[in-house]
Amino acid sequence: MERKRDTIVLYTSPGIGHLISMVEFGKRILTVTSTISTISILIPEAPFNTGSTAPYIHRVTTSHPSITFHHLPSPISLFSFSSPSAHPETFMFRCLQLNNPNVLQTLQSISLSFSIRALIFDLFCAPVLDVTAKLNIPAYCFFTSGAAVLAVFLHFPIIHRLHSTNYKDMHIPLHVPGVPPFPASSMPLPMLDRNDEAYHFLLYVTSQLTKCSRVIVNSFDALEPRAMKAILDGSCVLDGPTPPVSCIGPLIAPGDSPDKADCLAWLDSQPRRSVVFLCFGSSGLFSAAQLKEIAMGLEKSGQRFLWVVRSPPTEDKTQHFLAPPEPDLDTLLPEGFVERSKDRGMVVKSWAPQVAVLKRESVGGFVTHCGWNSALEAVCEGVPMLAWPLYAEQHMNRVFMVEEMKIALPLEMDDKGFVNASQLERGVRELMESEQGKALSQRLLAMRESSMAAMSEGGSSYTALTELAQLWTGG
Repeated sequence: MERKRDTIVLYTSPGIGHLISMVEFGKRILTVTSTISTISILIPEAPFNTGSTAPYIHRVTTSHPSITFHHLPSPISLFSFSSPSAHPETFMFRCLQLNNPNVLQTLQSISLSFSIRALIFDLFCAPVLDVTAKLNIPAYCFFTSGAAVLAVFLHFPIIHRLHSTNYKDMHIPLHVPGVPPFPASSMPLPMLDRNDEAYHFLLYVTSQLTKCSRVIVNSFDALEPRAMKAILDGSCVLDGPTPPVSCIGPLIAPGDSPDKADCLAWLDSQPRRSVVFLCFGSSGLFSAAQLKEIAMGLEKSGQRFLWVVRSPPTEDKTQHFLAPPEPDLDTLLPEGFVERSKDRGMVVKSWAPQVAVLKRESVGGFVTHCGWNSALEAVCEGVPMLAWPLYAEQHMNRVFMVEEMKIALPLEMDDKGFVNASQLERGVRELMESEQGKALSQRLLAMRESSMAAMSEGGSSYTALTELAQLWTGG
């Protein structure tokens, strides 16, 4: 009887950021072993906006036939779901919990043709550990944020026991081994209220980290040495063993169709390191008032800029999960702004090829929401950042990026996250003109070299991934 071919199964939660990281991980696995012949990716369907996943999946399947996607139907309808929780993550968590029967059926189907050597899931898919235990499949967590956030999440069950107050109401910093003290209010939004259903989902998934065969982090040792040391020393988990942890990043997607974007031709006509790029991820939306302040701040700064503008969030709660319409710049931006700034700035509607933009020599700064994929993309291209966190773990990332990794400057904002024109003007000028900004730029160029070294043969991340492949193949 012919031996089954080996496969690794990757299980991602909904969301383009999580999916891209997982796909890039799958690609890397295929480059370091000839024994694993295919990657099987399980992707839950979600009836809400998670970014442009369908076109992305089509491109991957066309260019990488060894990667196969298995779509899991959503176990509940968005419009039939009810919960007192105000957080959209609650719906996602519930879907992933209820998806276990679909996962079990799909894994059993895959196993008819392939030998499943391991299942690798992202953190929010932790309920799948019940399925892998039943099927006796080794389970690994792929942590799509950095090692500093992993340190916090490993320590979260301890923080939960130490504090009974809601983090949104605490006015003291939290202390976690391996990272700088950070405001309790910087915890991810679903964690701020311990009476919320979303809080308890996150408490559950973080407590499952210690049950994995290994945690795999999309980072590299030189970027976060102190956080990694604290994790590996066992300082973050006080009531049990710490799972093995491997850094195998930075994993970032290549630029998509770079020659087709008008903004790239414009960037190529600008002086070296002169343009500040403003882009805030697939879910980063601003109010109309905030968009006008950004425009006024950019105009006052006198800097060249490339700005990706998306429509504000709708007031209709039934539409919150859907992709926003194309923005009407004449309505959203100050009168005459586009015309007045056309010689030194460009406004792009809804989307720009971010990786390709960051690769341009004319880009000298990046105003970012501190999403981890975006941070790694900037590091890999040596572009210094101005940190403007919006949601998820981004407020923690801001602290760690500014104070620990020293790859970003902080942008001043009010206690509700609003940035006025003067604050943005000051932040952009500091990033692009000040001595501190120039020193940051030099550090990012050095960190870029470190990231390349980590991923090269013999580098820390390359070696870690090779060792993982040997675990999966028995080599």
